[in-house]
Amino acid sequence: MNSTLIVLALTAASISMIHTAAGPDHYLPFIVLSRSRKWTMGRTILLTIVCGFAHIFSSVLLGLVGVYLGWHLNKISWFQDIRGNLSGWALLLFGLGYLLFGLRHAYLNRPHKHFDVMSDEVYVYEHRHGEAVMPGNRVKVTPLVLFVIFVMGPSEPLVPLLFFSGTNRSMAEVVVLICVFTACTVLTMLFMVLLGCYGYGFFRTERLERYIHVVSGVAITTCATGMVFLGW
Repeated sequence: MNSTLIVLALTAASISMIHTAAGPDHYLPFIVLSRSRKWTMGRTILLTIVCGFAHIFSSVLLGLVGVYLGWHLNKISWFQDIRGNLSGWALLLFGLGYLLFGLRHAYLNRPHKHFDVMSDEVYVYEHRHGEAVMPGNRVKVTPLVLFVIFVMGPSEPLVPLLFFSGTNRSMAEVVVLICVFTACTVLTMLFMVLLGCYGYGFFRTERLERYIHVVSGVAITTCATGMVFLGW
């Protein structure tokens, strides 16, 4: 495993773990549904894993578009001569752009999905931080609704990492990144769910959740900076 692949894998792992742990929507619904409906631990774990893979599937599907574009771009003769520098700079520019997007997203306080617990039931709704939500705007969460929500919520930062591997025409990098992203996401979800089911509290993550795009942008920018300027 070369240094570039190690850096990419560490970046994918950090993004997936922080993204999952910082968002209560990745584990709170499973904990509440498990307690209110008196599910067995096996059923709770199974639903968590299924929804985790649903979340990963949409992320990987989106990421494979980046692989396809990078793979075909590599076939152009003039691109092969500058591939290393150009793909590294492209990753750096994406990281900076995503960082600015994250800062703007946090500043403007964009609407986002959230979960609420009421009378042993879980409801999903859209809101801005600090904004009140009327009861009629909430939708009751069932296992099927939860599955659909996770399918429709991909993790965009995986795309540039897979695009970079696509430009290198490295199937090994693509497979390693997908496996690392999958394992870290599902294991972090399970870890947080099990903590909650066994009665352990969580740190308040509302502030970090608001800046999750910023954190992802910093991770990608750091990764690309090392590749372009430090020879990682």
